[in-house]
Amino acid sequence: MMRFVAYVLVVLGICMMFDMKQARAAAFTALATEGAQLFAGALTVTDLFRIEAALDGQTKNRPGVRLTGIESLNHFLSAKGAIGSVAAHALGIDAIPVRMILFNKAADSNWSLGWHQDRTIAVKRRVDVEGYGPWTMKGGIPHVSPPVEILSKMITLRVHLDDVDEGNAPLVIAPRSATRGLVNEGDIAAVIDDCGEFICLANRGDIWAYDTLILHRSETARNPRHRRVLQIDYSADPLPASLEWYGV
Repeated sequence: MMRFVAYVLVVLGICMMFDMKQARAAAFTALATEGAQLFAGALTVTDLFRIEAALDGQTKNRPGVRLTGIESLNHFLSAKGAIGSVAAHALGIDAIPVRMILFNKAADSNWSLGWHQDRTIAVKRRVDVEGYGPWTMKGGIPHVSPPVEILSKMITLRVHLDDVDEGNAPLVIAPRSATRGLVNEGDIAAVIDDCGEFICLANRGDIWAYDTLILHRSETARNPRHRRVLQIDYSADPLPASLEWYGV
């Protein structure tokens, strides 16, 4: 009898592993076709407590805080970590985190952004290379607009440390819009009409993955409370010449 029970448990375990693999494969299919996908419950309660401890003191009353040098997060961000494995599955084992920003909307820090694309990358120092420009400084870090070929092969992960419902300023995306490349401002409305809109709700511990070039917007929160999101850009491609990713 005990052997039979053990056998049943092994079979059930194999079936559960198979179902999880199927679900994960379906998720990455959606990322490839729609340009966005929710990975529900990607982080455990323990993961969340460890991430919050690493971020303690980083939240400030401004739209975003650029982060680097937090060694206790490396385990999560690596290709085998709970966060980095999502990027590695999409981009390959060479995927590395190249920029990390902590957002926290709250009653005293509540902002909105219209439809736009994330078009710049963070680098260690300015090096003038053909096709890269214009240059800007954000938080003391050099940023540059790279060729679309670089941006189109990146993904952005949004790690949700709080629940996000419709009243707490969820991100709104235009599915498949990243396939349009760099969209001129005058063409955005037509692209939105064609692609439609999708509201990205989330629970604490979820990870949303997006094509970095996807068109997106965010309104001010109607019922403002803490809405902490750790946003990480990933790439598997080296930069040319002496340009180097800023990294995390």
